[in-house]
Amino acid sequence: MFSLAAQNTAGPSGLILILVYVAIFAGFYFIFMRPQKKEQKRVQAMISALEVGDTVLTTSGFYGVIIDITDEDVIVEFGSNKNCRIPMQKGAIAQVEKASAE
Repeated sequence: MFSLAAQNTAGPSGLILILVYVAIFAGFYFIFMRPQKKEQKRVQAMISALEVGDTVLTTSGFYGVIIDITDEDVIVEFGSNKNCRIPMQKGAIAQVEKASAE
């Protein structure tokens, strides 16, 4: 008789344990995974909208102007020296400021 009582209490506690695991997983999703996916979408949209003439800030902290774009790379001109042109990956761009239409 004691074993029947123990089995009856094990059922609901197992369901509670599963619900706790689901709640923990949902918490991790909303705290860690969802914001990271939003940031990846934002960066991807920023990179896909790059145009020649845009001013960019690289991940290393340099400001430059895009002078050419290929599928995976961009050529960025730094400073007023026209000879300082560096090819870099699109992923190395941290911020973009669109060229103003004058």
